[in-house]
Amino acid sequence: MLELDRDVVVVGAGPSGLTAARELKKAGLSVAVLEARDRVGGRTWTDTIDGAMLEIGGQWVSPDQTVLLELLDELGLETYSRYREGESIYIGADGKKTRYTGDSFPVSDTTAAEMDKLIGLLDGLAAEIGPTEPWAHPKARELDTISFHHWLRQNSPDEEACNNIGLFIAGGMLTKPAHAFSALQAVLMAASAGSFSHLTDEDFILDKRVVGGMQQVSLLQARELGDDVVLNSPVRIINWTEEHDGGPRVTVVSERATVNARFVIMAVPPNLYSRVSFNPPLPRRQHQMHQHQSLGLVIKVHAVYKTPFWRDAGLSGTCFSAGSLVQEVYDNTNHGDSRGTLVGFVSDEKADAVFELSAEERKRAILESIAAFLGDKALEPEVYYESDWGAEEWTRGAYASSYDLGGLHRYGKDQHQPVGPIYWSSSDLAAEGYQHVDGAIRMGQLTAARVAAVAHRVSVTQ
Repeated sequence: MLELDRDVVVVGAGPSGLTAARELKKAGLSVAVLEARDRVGGRTWTDTIDGAMLEIGGQWVSPDQTVLLELLDELGLETYSRYREGESIYIGADGKKTRYTGDSFPVSDTTAAEMDKLIGLLDGLAAEIGPTEPWAHPKARELDTISFHHWLRQNSPDEEACNNIGLFIAGGMLTKPAHAFSALQAVLMAASAGSFSHLTDEDFILDKRVVGGMQQVSLLQARELGDDVVLNSPVRIINWTEEHDGGPRVTVVSERATVNARFVIMAVPPNLYSRVSFNPPLPRRQHQMHQHQSLGLVIKVHAVYKTPFWRDAGLSGTCFSAGSLVQEVYDNTNHGDSRGTLVGFVSDEKADAVFELSAEERKRAILESIAAFLGDKALEPEVYYESDWGAEEWTRGAYASSYDLGGLHRYGKDQHQPVGPIYWSSSDLAAEGYQHVDGAIRMGQLTAARVAAVAHRVSVTQ
């Protein structure tokens, strides 16, 4: 058992925790990072499966994610553009498959007008409310007490339009059914990306990838931190006190280390806070808030083929259908790879349904859904893999936590509030970049700055 004395102990070695630790060391504070897994990276994970490099976790970089782009540059990492040449595929509510180009789905004029109306409403609300304090806006309660599903239908009678717009946030982002979260939570998702229009533009939100994989953001930061990162070390107990004498205020006990420190940063998603026993217990408000935050469910499907056969047919590999089992498909071919890789997503209730099947039945159903877009060649990948973050002990869902109906306006103002020496940092709590790696980094930087300011202020007054 390691016995360590540090200024700050960080729980979680994902992008947020490692960024916080790195920034704290720059500020002259000593750190220890305790990670439950046998690797760093959290919800980013680049692994080789059957000879194919796959981005099992978060992977994309969009132009508005400036903090991530700055860190990539600082770490010497390069990006490349997602393949998007050729026509896309859309399967409508009538089951008809259509090839199209441009940003708009090939729907009827009526449905197109209704989609544009809904996008306009959401863009307006995102601009008006913003990502920083949506719970403080005069419309917060009104929007937080109606589900996104019902808000869409309140504003449009066109079911196909509602389902298509709902897909971008429900299945595509929060990975929950649109009836399970509020319109305010949807507005936050849109505002965090700059606008709802950015979420409907796959050429924006899914713009680039990191050469060699997104996990390198964590691997390279962890390399700088060296022995300050302790793996295979799930935290079990945090003993803490409110005292401000400049000495140890927390003792963090994990399976491999006990760390005495002045501060602790919980850099894990809120659904994992309850895996730790706090002594004394957290305040009532924290207990209640954490019970109203949960992650969704998605299967990220990777299918690797001998060649990117869809390109020969003049297709980009981009496919959409709100009614299909696999609602989104993209060309996810690695930089410089002669093989072709598709990535598809099965979300929320559809994921529930296919997890009731055997592994072989599920694989067949998913590949048949992809083949409905791109043809029978999609049925025979050389490598097939399902990223199932819901089964990961130290994640338990994807992509980030969101509040249940009414929770955001009720508890949002408290989600960043430290409890004595305990601070919170993860992409789940970000404003800009919410639920993305960019948001994780922003939160790491913000939390490190808050802790450093308090630490230095206490030191000066001693």
